[in-house]
Amino acid sequence: MDIRIRRRQLSDAAAIARLVAEPAVFGGLLQMPYASEEQWQHRLQESAKAGHALPDVHLVAEHGDELLGCVGLHPVTGQTRRRHVAEMGIMVASRAQGQGVGAALMAALLDYADNWAQVLRIELTVYADNARAIRLYQRFGFVEEGRMPAYALRDGAYVTALAMGRLHPSPPMIR
Repeated sequence: MDIRIRRRQLSDAAAIARLVAEPAVFGGLLQMPYASEEQWQHRLQESAKAGHALPDVHLVAEHGDELLGCVGLHPVTGQTRRRHVAEMGIMVASRAQGQGVGAALMAALLDYADNWAQVLRIELTVYADNARAIRLYQRFGFVEEGRMPAYALRDGAYVTALAMGRLHPSPPMIR
């Protein structure tokens, strides 16, 4: 599959709303159900305005004109001593899962984080039963750092999540 990675645009709001609404995608996220295109438009506008020491980056994967997934890197907090840390989130359309879309998004995001954005540590949270996502994260150097029982309410039950993290494999040196 020919996958193109690009920066997310405000015009992607409708496609992202459709992506998040897919049951196979929604079940792996902390999003609330029934988010509208207008809510996503507002969220994307607010994200574009946010100013941080570490800039947010949001990328999408597309095949032709079809949006297949997106990934984001966000500053953890405004605390000076944690400026080197970011958190990430990713989602891939159900029909594109297992076809390299997640890997392409991860590779692009980690290239940005490692080589351009001065990110030393990336954190993420994943449901413990999302084996496919956990394998993807491990393939890109993430390790389990903790288990969080009853982390979130999902479909009427409290579920466990994993905290995962990745340190830059070879932090930049002064030359």
